[in-house]
Amino acid sequence: MGSLPKVTKPHAVCIPYPAQGHINPMLKLAKLLHQKGFHISFVNTEFNHNRLLRSRGPAVLDGLPDFRFYAIPDGLPPSDPDATQDIPSLCKYTPTHSLLPFCSLISKLNDTSVSDVPPVTCIVSDGVMSFTLKAAEKFGLPEVLFWTTSACGLLGYLQYRHLVERGYTPLKDMSYVTNGYLDTKIEWVPGMKDIKLRDFPSFIRTTDPNDTMLNFVQTESAALPRARALILNTFDALEQDVLDAISAIQPRIYTVGPLQLMVNQIQDHRLKSMSSNLWKEEAGCIDWLDTKEANSVVYVNFGSITVMTAKQLTEFAWGLANSKKHFLWIVRPDIVVGDSAMLPAEFITDTENRGMLASWCPQEEVLKHPAIGGFLTHNGWNSTVESISGGVPVICWPFFAEQQTNCRYSCVEWGIGMEIDNEVKRDEVEVLVRELMDGEKGKEMRRNALGWKKKAEEAAGHADGSSRVNLDKLVDQVLLAK
Repeated sequence: MGSLPKVTKPHAVCIPYPAQGHINPMLKLAKLLHQKGFHISFVNTEFNHNRLLRSRGPAVLDGLPDFRFYAIPDGLPPSDPDATQDIPSLCKYTPTHSLLPFCSLISKLNDTSVSDVPPVTCIVSDGVMSFTLKAAEKFGLPEVLFWTTSACGLLGYLQYRHLVERGYTPLKDMSYVTNGYLDTKIEWVPGMKDIKLRDFPSFIRTTDPNDTMLNFVQTESAALPRARALILNTFDALEQDVLDAISAIQPRIYTVGPLQLMVNQIQDHRLKSMSSNLWKEEAGCIDWLDTKEANSVVYVNFGSITVMTAKQLTEFAWGLANSKKHFLWIVRPDIVVGDSAMLPAEFITDTENRGMLASWCPQEEVLKHPAIGGFLTHNGWNSTVESISGGVPVICWPFFAEQQTNCRYSCVEWGIGMEIDNEVKRDEVEVLVRELMDGEKGKEMRRNALGWKKKAEEAAGHADGSSRVNLDKLVDQVLLAK
């Protein structure tokens, strides 16, 4: 399908939820579809469009003649131009403010008098941007929903309605978060054995029946059956039981992950320069890792949204320092709630020969670097699946959303992780880092992680691998189906 004439070239409009952890996998999926012969229109919000221009330079959104970038408003009031917008606000405003501009964009793309692109033939939307289904219905287009969560995280969200109906949430009062109530076992979820309330995505931890996130997730997950299909950035061997359970709600599931292993095989070098990091990366991280021995460095990164208190930051710092291990630590400027991320001067002095601090880095390169021996992570799905792809064991400090579910699966089902207490004590950080790098449990986790890495490579790297086959099926059975 490499060079179809313009008239017959299929045209996919790809629209991610406007946060870093959603934009990255959507761009990867868009690149794979482009390789399959699709014209791509990639739609960011104006806020993130401008962030990309600032972080990556003015040429980053130039695109290609058949891979173009567009921007639509999100309806949010102005906020810090270099920090992730408030998530509940995004969930509240985007569905109501972005539908009309999104429809206008499709009309413009379809207008042959002003547009030099083929007519739109399908929409690939983030799973939590389901307002786009109204646009698909208006224009008579097939739409697929791409949930950028794990399959287990999505299955957790799909239980929210039942958890509300059965009275598990909202909580009676906030003491229920700490009094042992979250250890309640939930026995009735298909595909999730021995699951506890604490393992469900964290938005159930509210006392407010009108809580934005509790209700937003129910609305978005309820839209799943209306889509032509569901796409997930996972692979069959990793989450089969969960996938079987989700198929009762949306039978057309296409697992096409790990996406980075799929994208790494693309030969078109023009696509390599297309990047979606909203922060400037510090390339020196890789040079620093090149000077370190194999499996000797702990990589620490809590993702693009996690925030913590100054005290928690300090406890992590001294735990790392006292472990005496080499570490690469990504400290975003906005990681401390309402303050700048200041680390103790004594910590900087104490670790100057062992640690490197950076504000952002090329994470996929870092996680496949031989020097990395372990990863202290918030368990966002991109970070989790990238650590699996790199064969790297993890210490889990989940912050919110389905990170709690990913943590539980990493520690219990996949055997690649250990959880750290939410309160963060330097002694516990020190003990877990040493166990991760040198202990028997750490060695076992590394063996398990390397086993999952092999299965991930089989799914994404072989011509008959499950994810490769599923991508072809997605194109033939759904996106190109008449």
